[in-house]
Amino acid sequence: MAKALDFTPPEPTPQERLHAHLDDAAPALDDALRLLTDLHEHGVLDVLSKAVRGGEGLVTALLHVTGGPSGTTLLRNVTELSKTLSSLDPREVSVLGHAVTVGVSESARHVASGRGAGLGELLTLLKDRDVQVALGAILALLRGMGRTLREANGDLPQQPNQAEVGR
Repeated sequence: MAKALDFTPPEPTPQERLHAHLDDAAPALDDALRLLTDLHEHGVLDVLSKAVRGGEGLVTALLHVTGGPSGTTLLRNVTELSKTLSSLDPREVSVLGHAVTVGVSESARHVASGRGAGLGELLTLLKDRDVQVALGAILALLRGMGRTLREANGDLPQQPNQAEVGR
């Protein structure tokens, strides 16, 4: 009588496993290669690889990427933004951020309810203390922005007796 053979198929090699999955992953691989090519063409890949390797030549690579007029504008905007953010009081930003979060939640609930706001409701809301505080904050923001914009344009209001002393 025949005897059963004891056969265990060999483990597939990593190359064989890769070839088995290539057909399924072809669209994703195509997109990934396109992305990798774009990152390489724009110099982002070079910056990332230098950052991973410990930063040798990183500053030079960053300056190369940000070279030209658009890079200069980017650096100036980042500098100005960092100056602005560093001058803000973190506690005030925290309070305003929380207020905006709660306000967005309230507005989402209002929109979900499907109700509009009529003139009568607007007049009633003007008596609400929370609405008065929020409107006051918004108006103070607008007042401060307007004053700063006028000062930046050189449109400064004359103080009493300012014309007399020639200032």
